[in-house]
Amino acid sequence: MSSTTERIARRAARAGTGLVLGSFTAVLELAFLVLTAPALVAEPTRVRVLALARRLAEAERARIARFLGSENSGDYENDRAWRYLAVRCAVGWLGAGVFALVVFGGVSGAIMLGQLLSGEAVGGGEHASWYDPITVVLGGALLVFLAVQGLIGVATLDRAVARRFFGPSDKERLRRRVRELATTRADVVEAVNAERRRIERDLHDGVQQGLVALGMVLGRARRALDLSRDPALVEELVRQAHEQSQHALEELREVAWRVYPIALETGGLGVALESLAERSTVPTSLVYDLAERADAATETVAYFVVSEAVTNAVKHSRCDRIEIEVSRAGKMITVRISDDGVGGAILTGAGLSGLARRVAAADGTFGVDSPAGGPTVVRAELPCA
Repeated sequence: MSSTTERIARRAARAGTGLVLGSFTAVLELAFLVLTAPALVAEPTRVRVLALARRLAEAERARIARFLGSENSGDYENDRAWRYLAVRCAVGWLGAGVFALVVFGGVSGAIMLGQLLSGEAVGGGEHASWYDPITVVLGGALLVFLAVQGLIGVATLDRAVARRFFGPSDKERLRRRVRELATTRADVVEAVNAERRRIERDLHDGVQQGLVALGMVLGRARRALDLSRDPALVEELVRQAHEQSQHALEELREVAWRVYPIALETGGLGVALESLAERSTVPTSLVYDLAERADAATETVAYFVVSEAVTNAVKHSRCDRIEIEVSRAGKMITVRISDDGVGGAILTGAGLSGLARRVAAADGTFGVDSPAGGPTVVRAELPCA
């Protein structure tokens, strides 16, 4: 109990100190506002005044954080700093008035208590009354209560004004959100175009080349059959054509899987990631800890994050093992892919930057930690309804 009392006393003393400082700074702020208000008309002087207003506002923000325990963002425009000082000045003078009343009440209470102890009439009367002690005690308790409530109210108002003006305004937040959406929309378009180019390359360099080779083998087999040459040669060419067709079919399936795995729609993210881990040429483990399925859009983004990260690890990291972890905390899904390779992956690479744009378009966060020598950790956090 004693430790709790001491902690409350320290907090009260710290808050009181902050309010006293706020009363003194209100005097400086009033002088600043009166002297600089005319300078706001002209643009050159306006810029300087607002810059100075921000410095004063930052001092107030530090005071409120240090003594009143309220942290606020420093992301606000300079003109909001001047308006904050105008409102905060009134709060500071209100606090100064409360302190003045506290001092006046304290002095008056000390005088009355001295009169009561000396047997004199409280308030300067000729004869002491039996109810003087009751009046002093009840009146003093009431004044103390009102003084404490007044200081608490000033502190609450000081915090509220700081929360109102520090940080971006609603209009600025909306403006930033519009810019962010415009950027992410452009990123989505670029990511889609990059995906189309990748699919085109896969079809041209993989499936198409395999089909061309298949056609050449079948052409040789047909010519050999027309010329009635060695049946063994015809049989060998047919065998090669069959193998080539199987290889082309596998490549076509691989391209189709990279475009959109059907398992993601039928079985969900867990089934799709299990299939991805099984198909990986590097031993890959999966820890999937989602009790319920997420929405389709989030599952799609999460899958392609894992797919691209695993593909990059297999191609470039020279790793011996890959680990995939998918978990959920509240409304956020966390996807983590790590490998024990050589490291050195950079976010500006074509594959990872495309993933970053895809995740940003879903209002998520994306990061890569890949020091030289490894390990590499790719992490994405996605909001989920």
